Amino acid sequence: METIAKIRRRHEVNGESISEIARCFNLSRNTVRKYLNQSDPPRYQRKAQPKPRLGAYEDQLKTWLEQDSQRPKKQRRTARRLFEDLQGAGYVGAYDSVQRFVKHWKQARPALTQAFVPLVFPAGDAAQFDWSHEQVELGGVVQTIKLAHFRLAHSRQPFLVAYSRESLEMVFDAHDRAFAFWGGIPQRMIYDNPRTLVDAVKVGKARRFNRQFLALANHYLFEPVACTPASGWEKGQVENQVGNVREWLFSPRPRFQDLAELNTWLEQQCREKLAQRPHPDQRSRTIGQVFAEEQAQLRPVGKSFAGYVEKACRVAATCTVGYDRNRYSVPAEHAGQGVFLRATATRIKIVQEGKTL
Repeated sequence: METIAKIRRRHEVNGESISEIARCFNLSRNTVRKYLNQSDPPRYQRKAQPKPRLGAYEDQLKTWLEQDSQRPKKQRRTARRLFEDLQGAGYVGAYDSVQRFVKHWKQARPALTQAFVPLVFPAGDAAQFDWSHEQVELGGVVQTIKLAHFRLAHSRQPFLVAYSRESLEMVFDAHDRAFAFWGGIPQRMIYDNPRTLVDAVKVGKARRFNRQFLALANHYLFEPVACTPASGWEKGQVENQVGNVREWLFSPRPRFQDLAELNTWLEQQCREKLAQRPHPDQRSRTIGQVFAEEQAQLRPVGKSFAGYVEKACRVAATCTVGYDRNRYSVPAEHAGQGVFLRATATRIKIVQEGKTL
């Protein structure tokens, strides 16, 4: 294009003859005349790339590409691997032809859009559970607390309670508090796959739940449901709640004297501030109004579970037992003896032969 522009300027502006321009650019006069007569820029790209050697193998290549498209992404062959397989089938052409064919084949396929079916939950059917880590100031010290999130899937009524850790005894206490707050128990509880609850993830929805967690589920008679790994939309309501609560309640960072004061405040926020927000599906009503109707569909709460985690240990010569990187005192006469340590969310008990020491 630059050469053509120079030729046209020298002839049209400077008045140079075709012969002078041809000698200067070492071109034929016919070529100079062609450049002077054309108004559109020349196009040199071919409309179709010939592939005489690949033509006989196109059907085989298409079959392989169709087969690979049904496999997981990590198991699909690259253009280089397909080229090597074609060579084994007798192909003697270049790799570039195979690479171009694979590229055009992928571009011609319609893009797959991931679709989702909206989940609808009847009243009293399900609740979702998750953890988040939040920054608070307790007693003048900035700390990261573990916030247990519950959410009734029909009414969207949340419940929040904070702990220092995410251990199993905290899970027991959190469920006791949530069911007491709601005044009932849903039919199902939906979780991801935390190690505190799930011992093994099997094929599909099959799980091996922690034996002590199953005792909690059996006590309250709810069905534990684990999400498919990497499928957060299966409990999308509580996933969204984590971000919303962080914005609404923990920005800026709140201050409290201790965890008890924080949890009292969180329960009040759930009962008042969060319950007064409009229901996402029934915009004319609040979450609290829909929750008041859903409560009648929840199973009544009987006796609380009051679960604990038990650990067999031996009292050290220093008259202490260890749990969770802490040491707890035991009467000196039990030094060297075997005892059971029972941990709840708020207390540690040392038991021997059924008696609390």
